[in-house]
Amino acid sequence: MFTGSRWTHIALPSADVEASIAWYEGYTPLRVLKRMDDAAGRSVWLAHPGPAEHPFVLVLVDFTKDRGRPQPQLGPFAHLGMELATREDVERVAGLARAAGCLVWEPQQLPPPVGYVCAATDPDGNVVEFSFDQGVYAEAEATWGTPTAHPAHIHRHDL
Repeated sequence: MFTGSRWTHIALPSADVEASIAWYEGYTPLRVLKRMDDAAGRSVWLAHPGPAEHPFVLVLVDFTKDRGRPQPQLGPFAHLGMELATREDVERVAGLARAAGCLVWEPQQLPPPVGYVCAATDPDGNVVEFSFDQGVYAEAEATWGTPTAHPAHIHRHDL
């Protein structure tokens, strides 16, 4: 059992959770981890597939009372950030978003540490940034090391 504290998720309302699932699975590496339904509505957890020391989940909730009514929470600058492997990946996502009419920031090279970025809106109007060479994980590893480099990062539930 984990006994510490950690950041686990961000939750956003969704007017149509199925449309949101299709968008996130089409534009990002996130995949459905869990689906839930009750009298209040439907929700889905999206995450990177596979084992992770500290999984992070995007929770989308389609409340019955608000179904069909987008409620964007993130924009015009507030956004979710997704790091991609190459500049070409940023260009590919921008092309998809441009064709779908949801590209909000054209691909552009920004000064360090931002890197090469573009952004698109999900079906609810939330802004999602796609970046290459932003260095978020590299900065964390340079500051705190890698999980395998520090045995102190092993928690009781990992043993």
